[in-house]
Amino acid sequence: QKGGGDITIIGGSALLPESGPMGTLVDVDDFSPSSDNISVYVVRAGDSLSEIAEMFDVSANTIIWANNIARGDFIRVGQTLVILPVSGVRYTVVRGDTLEGVAKKFKGDVSEIARFNDMGDTAELAVGSTIVIPDGELGSVVREQYNIPDNVVYGASGPSYEGYYTRPIVGGRKSQGLHGYNGVDLAAPFGTSVYAAAEGTAIVSRSYGWNGGYGMYVVISHQNGTQTLYAHLSSIVVAEGSYTSQGQIVGFVGSTGRSTGPHLHFEIRGAQNPF
Repeated sequence: QKGGGDITIIGGSALLPESGPMGTLVDVDDFSPSSDNISVYVVRAGDSLSEIAEMFDVSANTIIWANNIARGDFIRVGQTLVILPVSGVRYTVVRGDTLEGVAKKFKGDVSEIARFNDMGDTAELAVGSTIVIPDGELGSVVREQYNIPDNVVYGASGPSYEGYYTRPIVGGRKSQGLHGYNGVDLAAPFGTSVYAAAEGTAIVSRSYGWNGGYGMYVVISHQNGTQTLYAHLSSIVVAEGSYTSQGQIVGFVGSTGRSTGPHLHFEIRGAQNPF
């Protein structure tokens, strides 16, 4: 089982020219996050999505995608927004492109691309427009041509806090190693207890929605400045703002969001992931 919602702030990187189907050059940008930490923002009077996006150096669509904001909805004073760092591929559309074709080319998900770019699943792509493929990957041909490494993992080069984190589930098996945002997938039966890997405060507790692919998920902020994330849960038992002790149950294994089967997607932001 594989999953994860590798969502982020678009960082600057060189544009990679690639020959398109009509022989023209297209812009492909494999961007990496510029920040590890997930932020939480409470909307104030006079705020707009564009202003909040500029404040955190993300796109407005990143905020919409990660907070289940429907097209035409307004943000409201007091609403809590999660600012999730996101990685993927930024692509300039050429003649003949379709949403399905772009998704296949960059190993993305049609519905997820549509959500992020605020379009329908069957929408026609405008030539010259730029779209983002969340969690997208550059193909092996492009990577070989420009000497780009495979299996890019973001946020994995932090310090090692040996013994600080305990394994978030008992039993199960690792179904996917480090991927996306310093995350691993731990396969386990539905309903398996998920435990806080270290003590801290639950800064995010989302028990509904897509949430950028994470489904139901929890983020805990720890005293050493790091964060742990627990995704694809079937249910959650901690509230935002609550203290969590190491080993306390925060939720239960599920398959919500972008997931192919019951498992826990577990990330550590700001430190190496020992699991």
